[in-house]
Amino acid sequence: MLKIYGFRLSQPTNAVRMVANALKTPYDYIELNAPEGEHRAPDHVRRHPAGKMPAIEDGDFTLFESTAIMKYLCKKAGSDMYPQDLEGQATVDQWSSFVSVHIFMAFSRIVYNKLLAPQFGLPVDTASAQAGLEFLDRFLPVVDQQLSKTKFLAGDRMTIADINLLATIDPVDALNIDLSNYPHLSAWREALIPQAFYQDVHAFFGQAA
Repeated sequence: MLKIYGFRLSQPTNAVRMVANALKTPYDYIELNAPEGEHRAPDHVRRHPAGKMPAIEDGDFTLFESTAIMKYLCKKAGSDMYPQDLEGQATVDQWSSFVSVHIFMAFSRIVYNKLLAPQFGLPVDTASAQAGLEFLDRFLPVVDQQLSKTKFLAGDRMTIADINLLATIDPVDALNIDLSNYPHLSAWREALIPQAFYQDVHAFFGQAA
């Protein structure tokens, strides 16, 4: 059976699990004890050479990096969550890349400095957290505008680009980030959170695994 290795506060881990849930792909989830450094242990470094999360084992096949894993799962399941046509794939790749490069990188600054560092007794960089918030002010309007024109990021059906965005912005409540200035993004998020693919990961970001 497919095995997903990750950490409950890892947005990319949660994205992979949400995609597997949406595809109804059975899997075993193995929670790594990140505070104890389990993700840097030799067994996991063999799965992910940088000692990061998530990574999967599918029989004898091992794969790391969340976007690659999500595409793999969709292709294996024959799902249009990652389209088969060239233009459809390009559009999904475009929005997935936008989320990963601009929005996730901003959130990673905030999550690390406002949630992870205090929880694990690590140094806090308030300037980095503030820069993350400023990046969100720049880039969240882009996805809000897109969602004013289409039901989902890449068109009229949910794709891995939506899952990537949903998992990326998942910590907003824990971080007290107000999305009220982004009505289309907020409505899109509120429509997806109650769905089983999300709830089967957690009811809210940070919930104990």
